[in-house]
Amino acid sequence: MAPLRSLPRIYSSLYAVRSFAWSGRNFSSMCALRSTIVTDNVRPKPDQVLVDIADYIHDYKIDSDVAIETARLCFLDTLGCGLEALKYDNCARLVGPVIPGTSIPTGAKVPGTSHPSDNLGGILAVADWLSRTYKTSGTSEIPFAKQFKVIDVVEGMIKAHEIQGNLAIMNSFNAVGLDHVVLVKVATTAVVSKMLGLTRDQTIDAISQAWVDGQSLRTYRHAPNTGSRKSWAAGDAGSRAVNLALMVQKGESGLPSVLTAKTWGFYDVLFKGKPFEFQRPYGSYVMENVLFKISFPAEFHAQTAVECAMTLHERLSSLGKSAANITAIHIRTQEAGNRIINKTGPLYNYADRDHCIQYMIAIPLLYGRLTADDYSDTVAAQPEIDQLRSKMTCDEDHTFTVDYHAPDKRFIGNAVKITLDDGSVLEEEVHYPIGHRLRRQEGTPVLLAKFERHLRGRFPDDQVSTILKKSGADVLNLDIDVYADLYEQK
Repeated sequence: MAPLRSLPRIYSSLYAVRSFAWSGRNFSSMCALRSTIVTDNVRPKPDQVLVDIADYIHDYKIDSDVAIETARLCFLDTLGCGLEALKYDNCARLVGPVIPGTSIPTGAKVPGTSHPSDNLGGILAVADWLSRTYKTSGTSEIPFAKQFKVIDVVEGMIKAHEIQGNLAIMNSFNAVGLDHVVLVKVATTAVVSKMLGLTRDQTIDAISQAWVDGQSLRTYRHAPNTGSRKSWAAGDAGSRAVNLALMVQKGESGLPSVLTAKTWGFYDVLFKGKPFEFQRPYGSYVMENVLFKISFPAEFHAQTAVECAMTLHERLSSLGKSAANITAIHIRTQEAGNRIINKTGPLYNYADRDHCIQYMIAIPLLYGRLTADDYSDTVAAQPEIDQLRSKMTCDEDHTFTVDYHAPDKRFIGNAVKITLDDGSVLEEEVHYPIGHRLRRQEGTPVLLAKFERHLRGRFPDDQVSTILKKSGADVLNLDIDVYADLYEQK
């Protein structure tokens, strides 16, 4: 061992060697970086993307009856799913204050888990909090407190969906490794900024803060690291959104060229230097075309695949056969589905299974169902599931991909073909699920039945009847805190 007095000299020598090696490997990249360093400190005008979002938030009036009714259904479905999630410990254990025992007298109530994979988590909390504060102390405690109605929350959902969807349509965040919850953060920040009384310019500042905030990687949605974080990632993004808007409300400034700044902006650092592209101006298109998950708790891109498998199960039964007679299964899906949920090998948890198209097809082929319980360890331990998965192949159908992106279609097609041990072949193909806008008339009664089923899983009959009675078209005129109180467990 070297004597103590020699350590500084040894450390210095090692540092020199390491620095030389590092500079040799990265000399060209450092030269490139230095050539793009910006020394001009003149503050630019805000990026147009920020301005367009802020103008939409402050100036656009929602006048689409279709969007408002669809958003009402989305509001109810979101609350229902949040209640249903309480059945599962992975969700329920995360609900509650960060510091146990914390109580906020005029704080927002949390119905179920608030289904955090939606912007509603942030919008509802702010509306409820400000409404309760206003009723308790007017504007003396919080100057921007006011009374919000359910219609205000619904319109906020329409705008949040529109911002998030518009940014996603032409710009693939997952292609650069970023999780789409960055858009939850941006959209929710924009909506709650106005709710908190921020001016247009402050809203621009808040949106810029959302873009510069650390963005989540998609690691937790893909093999081999799929995990339950994907179920609360959007809730975390919504929480950040509210926090950032509140910071700007207290005077925090923005970053006007957060997207376009050379070297240090979002485009150069995280989007491979590409500016965002847009297909349409902001309006109410996204909510009008929203896809509901109605019949099956299956990942977005697998909805029609599960429907195919359910039909094939019925056809097998009518022939006196079962999944045991299947020798091969071929799945055709969209490019996004092939990239995100095509998965082989072991599945380690609930989140892994509900992001595996093979698993989501195997369950209905075997048992004629797909429920949230089917992602549990108990069900997954059945050996016939993995035996059936081993017989599957999956690839992209280009036609499905084209229809998936077409603005007038937004299909999400899948096809499943099974070969039986007698050589016969059965195939089903579905282009859009029951939750698609083209099946809205068919889907709405099923969606409302799903909402009622979720209510009955948590509340007594009289409370369920009250909630259902209050949740019709007239719900839009109710104070949001009054409506939230209906969900309080007696």
